[in-house]
Amino acid sequence: MEKYNPSVIEKKWQEIWDKLNLNKAVDFDEKPKYYCLEMFPYPSGKIHMGHVRNYTIGDVIARFKRYTGYNVLHPIGFDAFGLPAENAAINAKIHPAKWTYANMDYMLSQLQKLGFSYDKDRIIATCDPKYYKWEQKIFIEMFKRGMAYRKESEVNFCPHCQTVLANEQVEDGKCWRCDSEVVKKTIFSWYFKITDYADELLEDIKLLEQGWPSRVLSQQINWIGKSEGAFIKFKFEKSDEYLEVFTTRPDTLFGVTFVSISPKHPKVKEIVKDKNILDYVEKMIVDLDIKKDYDKEKDGIYSGINLVNPANGEIVPLYIANFVLMEYGTGVVMGVPAHDQRDFEFATKFNIPKKIVIYREDLSKDVTTWKSSFVDSGFLVNSGEFNGLQNELAKEKIVEHLASKNLARKAYQYKLRDWNVSRQRYWGAPIPIIYCPNCGVVTESIENLPVELPENVEITGFGGSPLAKVESFVNTTCPICGAKAKRETDTFDTFVESSWYFLRYCSPDYDKDIFDKQKVKYWMDVDQYIGGIEHAVMHLLYARYFTKVLRDLGYVESSEPFKRLLTQGMVIKDGAKMSKSKGNVVDPDDIVNTYGADTARLFILFAAPVDKDLEWSDEGIEGSFRFLNRLYRLIANYAFKVKDAPLQGTLTPRIKELLYEINSCVQKVTNDIENYHFNTAIAKLMEFVNFLYSFNPEEDELGYFKEALEKLTIMASPFVPHLACELWEMLGHSEIVFSQSWPKVELEYATKDTVKIAITINGKLRDTVETTKDADQKEVEKLALNSEKVKKHLEGKEIKKYVYVKNKILNIIV
Repeated sequence: MEKYNPSVIEKKWQEIWDKLNLNKAVDFDEKPKYYCLEMFPYPSGKIHMGHVRNYTIGDVIARFKRYTGYNVLHPIGFDAFGLPAENAAINAKIHPAKWTYANMDYMLSQLQKLGFSYDKDRIIATCDPKYYKWEQKIFIEMFKRGMAYRKESEVNFCPHCQTVLANEQVEDGKCWRCDSEVVKKTIFSWYFKITDYADELLEDIKLLEQGWPSRVLSQQINWIGKSEGAFIKFKFEKSDEYLEVFTTRPDTLFGVTFVSISPKHPKVKEIVKDKNILDYVEKMIVDLDIKKDYDKEKDGIYSGINLVNPANGEIVPLYIANFVLMEYGTGVVMGVPAHDQRDFEFATKFNIPKKIVIYREDLSKDVTTWKSSFVDSGFLVNSGEFNGLQNELAKEKIVEHLASKNLARKAYQYKLRDWNVSRQRYWGAPIPIIYCPNCGVVTESIENLPVELPENVEITGFGGSPLAKVESFVNTTCPICGAKAKRETDTFDTFVESSWYFLRYCSPDYDKDIFDKQKVKYWMDVDQYIGGIEHAVMHLLYARYFTKVLRDLGYVESSEPFKRLLTQGMVIKDGAKMSKSKGNVVDPDDIVNTYGADTARLFILFAAPVDKDLEWSDEGIEGSFRFLNRLYRLIANYAFKVKDAPLQGTLTPRIKELLYEINSCVQKVTNDIENYHFNTAIAKLMEFVNFLYSFNPEEDELGYFKEALEKLTIMASPFVPHLACELWEMLGHSEIVFSQSWPKVELEYATKDTVKIAITINGKLRDTVETTKDADQKEVEKLALNSEKVKKHLEGKEIKKYVYVKNKILNIIV
């Protein structure tokens, strides 16, 4: 008998699958549709084990759904723009496009070798002008609807390299390339008004509660960060001008003993005249930009200016503090040290008084003895007419009171900020904007799209955007008046491409618009999306936002893109995530070349539940390989014997037992796959193989044994598709295994005909016996009395009577 040879088997079947185009999705098919999608990869050069896990999970789901009667869309593509391609251009002197396309070709060959059932006719690359042409159109429509705008913003800037740096390129406040101190620079950038959708993004989370992990939804809720509170005016001590704070705790207003303002607040330079203070503020800003570590060391300085607490008229100092963020609220916060821990620590450091305004009986009335702030519920004290009120009730009453004096207004605030989509990079989709001396800021005309990247460009990493130096790209004409004009040289953040790619898969070759609306209507929503939880608040939020934007632009009917989300765990080795720096990377190519793709797939699914981290194990890989060898030998041993064996003869107890084991396996594996418990499904298949080895069929049992082998092969095929195809062919079938239907549970054989009866003597368990279901009492008594264990306990005793509960217990009274 030939040995299991995965390299030969897998190459053979990959060629057959490719020739048959087995995985082609059919638009508008009569079958119910099922859209299964894994997050597409960045073409970094090679896929890693995290990719293998992600894509194997999706592949099993897609294959199972095809078996169960669905028209499955299971596509793949590449998130192909990004900074690594520019780094390659600098370091290896290779054009980003050449580097990217070479990587895509290699990764596609890896994906094919792993046996993933992707529709080869729907591969997309976001760096293809045929793709980003339509992204540019989306931007133009958003711009015309007021959904996109331009404003000044701060960026990381290296004075030596004369270029903007991504956050990832700033290491301990220094440029990753030249080690110069990084500074903040204000430049114009393009933004999407995602904040207009903040409430809907929050509200629609309820639509996802049944299909998305709760921790992803929690992260999105926290990222959007909606807070109910009030804007409150603190007037300057010596003028009617004021600073406005946003607070979620108006119930603590009487406890304000200072106010803090962000060092970056424009008012600081306007109201502070002392040069020493301003110098200190500049130092604070530099430290903030470099460290971005607000929580560890709270710093500040008294501004020399006082404000008036609108609740009680008390004078409070204004501090300039490093923990106040310009990005949230108004950039000014009220300090209540007795009831906010951050304020407590700041007040302690700067000897600012603390005042109790919310009290509970178990608290000390001497605030100087407190080791931390009191932030729980209680009743108001030292709060004038509001004394004695429960603090939650007091919130609204205090705001109403101040609103009547035009000193407060109820409001909501969000942590979410509009999305800066400008990148001063070459390898990205050009933003289709033109600056005309006559018409101002205008969009490129639709008929001139795509605005393509120029090929002849020098990428050095120095001196700003590479596109700005390409005169043939920069210099253009205004599409409105025809005057000489300049192009925008920023490119889109790569998260823009990944915010709508799942829609383009529905009609990847459509050249008349962004996508074919009817095909999108047929395929969307994505039924199952699979990817890492690290994308919870960036990609997944942006994809939800883009879907709502495209709905409002009239392109889609859906409000949410993904019905169900599965976030797989990481692949770790030696207790840490695989990474080159840790030296614990396992190359998928090495595993496939040594053990075969099916072994890699089997191990990656068997080693852990899909949502848990998976600890890599060389022993586990070898164990998976041994099982596949065992499976191969089982069918190879019997393939010829069972080839023409008919189902015949009476259903003997042995055949009934075989039918029970078949149906038990079908039931368990089906349920486990449907619930994504792939590890326990595989464990059941292993048990079934063990049973079949022990069965040793007689001649007249071979027909039923063949049925067992066939159903085993079908159930194994989503996990190990190459081997399953080979085994199916060995069993005498000319058609491919994936043309079959998934086995159904035959209920009449799903339960055993035999039961185990407990035998007790005077209520104490002495043995169990197995007999036919519904056996009469006399038959059970006979079995019990023949038991050696029962005989031992009956020696020298007189049986008084038997008490029998059918199918459960026989109690012998002695």
